[in-house]
Amino acid sequence: MNEFKHTLITLLLLVACCTTALAQNAEQLKRQKEKIERLEREIAREEANIQKLRKSKSSAKECIRRVARQISNRNRLIEETEKERDMLASDIRKADETMGKLSTSLEANRRQYAVMVREAYRNYQHNNFLTYLFASKDFEQMARKLTILREMSAARRNKMEEINTENAELKKQLELLTERKASLDKVSEKLTGERQKLQREINSARASIQKLSTSERRALSRKNSREQELNSAIAEMRRLTKGNKEGASFSRKTTGLKLPVVGGNVKRYMGNMAEITGAKGAKVITIYTGKVVDIRRNRINNHFDVYVAHGEYISTYANLSSVCVEKGAKVERNQQIGTIGSSLDISTMNLDYRIIFGIYPPSESTQMNARDCFRK
Repeated sequence: MNEFKHTLITLLLLVACCTTALAQNAEQLKRQKEKIERLEREIAREEANIQKLRKSKSSAKECIRRVARQISNRNRLIEETEKERDMLASDIRKADETMGKLSTSLEANRRQYAVMVREAYRNYQHNNFLTYLFASKDFEQMARKLTILREMSAARRNKMEEINTENAELKKQLELLTERKASLDKVSEKLTGERQKLQREINSARASIQKLSTSERRALSRKNSREQELNSAIAEMRRLTKGNKEGASFSRKTTGLKLPVVGGNVKRYMGNMAEITGAKGAKVITIYTGKVVDIRRNRINNHFDVYVAHGEYISTYANLSSVCVEKGAKVERNQQIGTIGSSLDISTMNLDYRIIFGIYPPSESTQMNARDCFRK
């Protein structure tokens, strides 16, 4: 009896752990799907605007800029859909593991029950139950033997209940697994379609850019670069960081810092700013101890810009696809604050992954070079 209770409790704990994990993952999946739906609505609105521009024969440059934004959004949609796919794959692995454990337990219980049934049948055939009872020395011993026989019968019933419970749970897990695999197939199919749409949009944009003159392409590229700059928010950031003491040892003489993109490379320095490329999903880290004074969503590419104060100095990290810190949080040197975002070179329509890093001193009159921060 105690063994039955122990086995049943173990089974219930296994099922409960799996159910909790799957419930948490289901909540994450729900939030992920909401992100994807928002992106899809945004892409649909932008597509309608692009079609209007083409029909009205408005500025070719404006149309290209909108297509570039559409490409960035499409790529972001692919990234979010890939996250959904990974979550589903994780669900499938967990369901597979649970089914494996349940199947092993079920098979062991079936073997034990078969032994019990064979033994009971053999005793019945040889009339051993009566012999066993009548061989008692007295009524007290007979009562004990009757109790043992009843316990054996109860053990068989308990074992059958255990088998039925495991069978039902196994069926439930199998249904869940089938459902998750169907969802995964749909998501994978959707990813293929989105990648094809992305490539068509890139090809279309490249063809449109080739029709522009050299001077128009240069102007378009300059305008796009200006839209990515962070200077518009720095005056407000300086006001917010006045008197800040977090990371106060930072100064113009600070050197030997790690690049804010793990495994990244500097594509170019632009005075107090640097364009840093990296691999898809690369971690973005703080260059120094400080305090997150603001997090903003960039209206151009829908990515995030993070502002960190080091004393009264400010470092900025633009074009993050995700952020893992909150406004007002204290951060340590080399702590992850997010992941690198995709970016589009509007002159070539090539997608890559990069951030724009900036470093700003307390006074506008003080010159700061990003290159100096990373020099050994």
